[in-house]
This record gives sequence, C-alpha cells and structure tokens, in this order.
Amino acid sequence: MTFLDIIRPDNPILRKKAKRVMVFDKKFQKLVDDMVETMIAAPGVGLAAPQVAVSQRFAVIRLSDDEKSKEEFGDLAGKLYVVVNPEIVKASKEMVEGVEGCLSIPGYLGSVDRHEKITIDSLDRHGKPQRIKAEGWLARVFQHEIDHLDGKLYIDIAKDVWEARPEDEEDGVAE
Repeated sequence: MTFLDIIRPDNPILRKKAKRVMVFDKKFQKLVDDMVETMIAAPGVGLAAPQVAVSQRFAVIRLSDDEKSKEEFGDLAGKLYVVVNPEIVKASKEMVEGVEGCLSIPGYLGSVDRHEKITIDSLDRHGKPQRIKAEGWLARVFQHEIDHLDGKLYIDIAKDVWEARPEDEEDGVAE
C-alpha cells in the first residue's frame, strides 16, 4: 500500500468538478486501496479522489470502529463505503447544523448545515450499481465528500470557521 499526499486548497484540483470514472481496472483498484489506507492513517472518516490530486468522481468513507463509535453507530461503525460517480437522488427537507473538519484544511473546523437524511445512487468499486440511504453523521460525511467531487469545500458553505482546539479532537468533532 502507498500513503498518498493530501493536497491543500492552494491546489486548483480541489476547486474543479471531477471527471466521471469510466474504467475499473487494477490501477483504479490500487488507487481505491491506497486512498482507504491514507484516510485511516490521516485519520479521517472520508476522502475524495480530488483530495489526493486525482480529478475523478469517487470517494471512500469509513466511520471509526472504536468503542465509542460502535456504541453510537452500531453496524455502521467500521463499514467501508466506496462510492463512484455518486449522485444524491433524495434529500430530506430537514437540515441539521453540525461541526465539520477536512483533511485538506487541517487545524480548522466549521459549522455547516446539511440534510439530515439522503439517498445516493452510485457505483461500487467494481462498477456495480448501488443505492445507499444515510442519515445523521454518515449523511453529513457523504455530503461533504460529494461536495469535494463538485469542487466545493466546507468552508464555502460554513456559517462560521475557527481554529481547532485540542478539546475539539477529544470530542471526536474533527475528521
């Protein structure tokens, strides 16, 4: 496995709409594996291809599987999602404000409104269609990563952005 470099907002790839994935070959599978390893090592709960300077429409997502997460998320804790060419096909009217961080913007957090529930149509890592229904924190992570695929960062829609404090990490707030 290879750990990939996570780029910062000064890299123009983060601000471009990523291109659809058309090929699911060994090279693509290795990139997916490398992104998962990079995300876990960072540590984060989501990583979109543009964050590693690859302008392709896919992301990897995995909620932590520590004891606190297992209590809070149950079977979703530690489950890996790979979404290729994802599209939000349904979103609840209910919006929820929450704190987000980003591996491409280390040391900062922001308050962002997101849909409480969403349904996503995408392909899995092998090109097979899948539908994912998500709510709460998982829905927030999916929306954050899909924004990356459209060239948007959470700081573009945050009500407020601030420098992270050590207690924010302890509370499990930052990605």
